[in-house]
Amino acid sequence: MGKTLKRSAAFTALARALASGARGGPSLGARLAAMPRMIRATARGEYDGGLRLALMAGATAYIVSPIDLLPEIPLAIFGLADDAVMVTWLAGSVLAETERFLEWEARRRSVIPGHVVP
Repeated sequence: MGKTLKRSAAFTALARALASGARGGPSLGARLAAMPRMIRATARGEYDGGLRLALMAGATAYIVSPIDLLPEIPLAIFGLADDAVMVTWLAGSVLAETERFLEWEARRRSVIPGHVVP
């Protein structure tokens, strides 16, 4: 039940991100260009995306790794299904997280640095 819920959340995030891009949200190019800035801001501790970036890096490693949970050779279509689910989850996560980061950047630009005077 929990895995199904996580998969449906990933598919929902992917659909929402693709729809927002079509309705005037950030373009795919803007989202991809934000990735290095997001990684830098996370590494500096300015942005709270560390766990999500780690999960995305793990999914990427799983996809490109020759070792699979369900190998393709003996399991044919089922061996490819786990990779397809991971690619879909990764795409949805990247789209959702870059949109969240771009919103964070926009809010951050609107803040004037300084101190609160009591």
